[in-house]
Amino acid sequence: MFSLRLTTDYDREKWDSFVATDPEAGPYHWYAWKRAVEKAYHHKDFYLMAENENGDCLGVLPLICIKMPWGKKIFVSLPYCDYAGPLGAYEVKKALIDKALYLASKEKAYGIEIRFPSKPDFLNENIPENSQINIHKVRMLRELPLTSSELWSEFKPKLRAQIRRPQKEGLKEELGGKELLNDFYRVFNLNMHRLGSPVHDRKWFENLLEEYGDKAKVGIVRHKNGVPVAGGILLTVGQKACVPWASSLREYNPIAPNMLLYYRFLAWSSENGYKQFDFGRSTPGEGTYKFKEQWGSSPRPLHWFKQEFNGATKTGITSKSSARDKVASIWSKLPFQIASFLGPKLRKYISL
Repeated sequence: MFSLRLTTDYDREKWDSFVATDPEAGPYHWYAWKRAVEKAYHHKDFYLMAENENGDCLGVLPLICIKMPWGKKIFVSLPYCDYAGPLGAYEVKKALIDKALYLASKEKAYGIEIRFPSKPDFLNENIPENSQINIHKVRMLRELPLTSSELWSEFKPKLRAQIRRPQKEGLKEELGGKELLNDFYRVFNLNMHRLGSPVHDRKWFENLLEEYGDKAKVGIVRHKNGVPVAGGILLTVGQKACVPWASSLREYNPIAPNMLLYYRFLAWSSENGYKQFDFGRSTPGEGTYKFKEQWGSSPRPLHWFKQEFNGATKTGITSKSSARDKVASIWSKLPFQIASFLGPKLRKYISL
C-alpha cells in the first residue's frame, strides 16, 4: 500500500535520494529543477510523491503549472526540457499519472503534458479520450567507454579531423561553473536571436547552476583572441550526462568550435564514470540530428502525452507551422537589444 501527496522543500533530500537510485531518472528529475523554475519564472509546482506506511519514497512525478498571461493554465512534466514523467514501479507510476490528471482538471487547466523519455507502460492500455501522443522528436544517445582515449579510438578519422580543426586554429576549451555563465549566455543569446527564438532569462541559468551545484557544468570554447565562440551546459544524474543547451556563433562555424565543445563534454563524461551521453532532442533528418549522429549516437523516440480538459480543442504538441516560421523570421530581425529585453518575458510561457 502507498499514499500520494504534494511535496514541500523539506522533502528535497528524500526526493533526490529516490531519483539518485532510479535507473529511469533523468537530470531534470532532480528537485533542483523545481527550485530553479520557481526562482526564475515563479511558476507553481505540483511535485507528487508516493510513500509507503513507513514514509519511504516509492515514486515521484514532477509537475509545473504554467499560467498564461490571459489566465489559461497547462500542467507540464516538465517545462524547458525533453522529458521527465513519473518514476517508480508500474502501479505507483500509474497512480501518480491518475493523480496528476485529477489535479490538472481540478485546477481548471486546459491540458496536461507528460514528456516520457520512451514509450511508457501505461500506453499499452487504452488511451484516454481527448488525448494524443507525439513521437516525432527523438533524443540522441551514445554509450561511453571507460576512458577518453578509448572514446577517441572509437571515432572515425573524419570526426577526429573535425575535432582537430579548431585546435589547430588556436581555439581553447574550458569546463567550469557559474564563473563561465556570462560567456555562455552571451553566445546563447546571440544564437537564439539569429534563430528567431525568445531567449531564456539569464536568471534561469543562474538559478539552475546554483541549485544543481556539482551536477552541472558550463563548457566554453574561446577563440585565440579570448572571445567566447561556443558554449553549452551539461547536467548529470546517476551514470548519465546530458547537454540540454549548446550554441555557437555562426561566423565562427567554418573553424568548428562546436566540435571542440562537444568533444570536451564527451571526454569529461567518460573520464568521470558516466556510461551514457544524451545529446538532447532532435528531429530526424534535420541538421542537428545529423550533427549528433556523427558522434556515434542513436535515436530513441520521445513519447509526449497530452490530455486536454474542459472543452479544449486538440492543438498538437509541437507541430511546426508556417505561422511559427514567420514569427521566428520576424523575431530574428528585431534589434538585438529589444529581443534581449522582450525574450525572457515571453520565454517563461514557452514550455519547450
